[in-house]
Amino acid sequence: MEENMPQPIATAPKDGTKITVHWTDRDGVENTSIAQYRAPEHLKAFADWNEGDVGWWAYIESDIQQRIDPHSWSSRDEVEEDEG
Repeated sequence: MEENMPQPIATAPKDGTKITVHWTDRDGVENTSIAQYRAPEHLKAFADWNEGDVGWWAYIESDIQQRIDPHSWSSRDEVEEDEG
């Protein structure tokens, strides 16, 4: 399998690592975003969180994050410079 081929989201890391995900928005438009999974064990470090905060999150605007439901993911090697 080629390294950057999309893989099922169930195989994606859920340790807070930022990865490239592929998801479909409510209008049926396919999107590719940098996202990270927020697990309860990571969120507990913050006093103000709830179960709705658990899941995949991506920036949909420069300053707006949204919880998304990705269907696949791929290697993030080509966008490493975005991390910072």
